[in-house]
Amino acid sequence: MAQYMPSREHEDGAEANQEVYQRFTNLVSSWPVSPGLSGFQIYRHESGWYTSLAPMVGAMVADACFTARPSDIVVATLPKSGTTWIKALLYSTMHRKEHPVDSGDHPFNSVSPHECVKFLEYQLYTASRIPDIGRLPDPRLFATHVPFVSLPRSVPGSGCKIVYVCRDPKDILVSQWKLSNKFRIRDGLEPLSVEAAADFFCDGLSPGGPYWDHVLGYWRAHMAHPERVLFFRYEDMIRDPAAHVSKLAEFVGRPFDAGEEDAGTVDAIVRLCSFENMTGLGATKEGKTELVVGAVENNWFFRRGMVGDWENHLPPETTRKIDAITHARFRDSGLHV
Repeated sequence: MAQYMPSREHEDGAEANQEVYQRFTNLVSSWPVSPGLSGFQIYRHESGWYTSLAPMVGAMVADACFTARPSDIVVATLPKSGTTWIKALLYSTMHRKEHPVDSGDHPFNSVSPHECVKFLEYQLYTASRIPDIGRLPDPRLFATHVPFVSLPRSVPGSGCKIVYVCRDPKDILVSQWKLSNKFRIRDGLEPLSVEAAADFFCDGLSPGGPYWDHVLGYWRAHMAHPERVLFFRYEDMIRDPAAHVSKLAEFVGRPFDAGEEDAGTVDAIVRLCSFENMTGLGATKEGKTELVVGAVENNWFFRRGMVGDWENHLPPETTRKIDAITHARFRDSGLHV
């Protein structure tokens, strides 16, 4: 089934864990705070990125306590960049032997990909827990929304693999806006207009933001160490998912052999993890995922999955503004989104 055993306290006990969390809570609480898209107040990390209090604290506890192994694989994304999809593709690729993609008891039939590849700062390092993940067998799979500069310090130092997915900022904005309004309505707040959401986004006031810093951080890490940081564009994945699954498998050291290729295993993984299949599963229709921001309906993680849906929502002046920022920030980087 899913990768993770229940967390347990380190031997130091709950009191020591609480002290660690309180120390970082006090520190984050002293930083600049602003309104955010979803209605949560968001804090500005000293490295310049934003998120709400609990995941910010979780990221800092992970930085202090998480010990990466060279065999670990970390999925890194901004929210609404194809996170659920890349988690599903990675998990089903890594575990295709013990969980054949066409088996009736495949984990995705009962749990979300977010339960199979858990977020460090949203699921593992939360609620004053220091999770006991040292006993997990290799390779361990984790996920994060934090920028490269704020990854747990043991991650770049360990030589473990990082899989990053970037997406057109305009499509991210629309998806973040739609999801944020679900949280706002849930919490009794008025939904935001897309223009207001765009102002937050362009000012970097969105989870993990600013977008351009986040993408450039992982892009530069990929350019410096392509053997350790894989960089995918969501739009390219949509165009040729099978090629990207094969590349992912090569990168994580689990390439498909000739027999698997002849048997159509790559295409089977693509079908299993497709938007159409995942949205039809009972775990997606009825299940929830516990995050530090509360229980989230699994169907909230799936909207449309389209490329270019921003055209149906963004006014021309917003489009021009985002494109101008993107051009200015990515100029001379060799990166095109």
